[in-house]
Amino acid sequence: MRFSIIIPAYNEEKFLPRLLDSIEIARSKYSGGRDQIEVIVADNSSTDRTAEVAQARGARVVTISKRRIAAARNGGARAASGEILCFIDADSAVHPESFEAIDRAMKTGRYIWGVTGFVLERKSFALLLTYVLMIPMVFVTGLDSGLSFCRREDFESVGGYDESRMYAEDVILPLALRRLGRERGQKTTRLPQVKALGSTRKFDQFGDWHYFWMLGHVIKSLLTSNWHDEKLAQRYWYDSGR
Repeated sequence: MRFSIIIPAYNEEKFLPRLLDSIEIARSKYSGGRDQIEVIVADNSSTDRTAEVAQARGARVVTISKRRIAAARNGGARAASGEILCFIDADSAVHPESFEAIDRAMKTGRYIWGVTGFVLERKSFALLLTYVLMIPMVFVTGLDSGLSFCRREDFESVGGYDESRMYAEDVILPLALRRLGRERGQKTTRLPQVKALGSTRKFDQFGDWHYFWMLGHVIKSLLTSNWHDEKLAQRYWYDSGR
């Protein structure tokens, strides 16, 4: 198996069909053959029809009882058999040429981790300004959202996602992989030609300007290395109405 695409999911029956349909299109366009791409939904103890929706569309469902995003990602990775692990949120959608582009990048041997970036599913002035403000951070850090990917052995070498963290596990992992890559002369990469579609449901829920109060918290966390604000985590990621 060349690719395993892993989807952490908690009560995602509404958004999951869009993502799985987009993955099926991307699988059909992969020159290596659609059977070289497996889809794993890491069901993080959902109380809705997430598992049924995933199975109906041919995805493999793995049940993860520990209610933590990092645990769901790691549980999906443990069940995966692909050489390259890909991770994406359930409310997203992938670009049709995603696997082809990732395959080309990883075959060069120059990269240890990569991400596609994303475009938002709707527009507003506040969202546009938010997007513009994110661009400098992307270029400075090399980090981005969307469909991320790395080799299985490298993922295992750094211990996968940090399950002690309630959030920002998707920031810590690429930083750990970057350190490993430096030892080998490898870099991280972005593939903006195959950007994923990013959901705006957090903006729908908390308001189009909410990124600015979130940004203050992120900066504080970066400066203090404190990523354990449980109150914020519960409100924003874990008890957000799903």
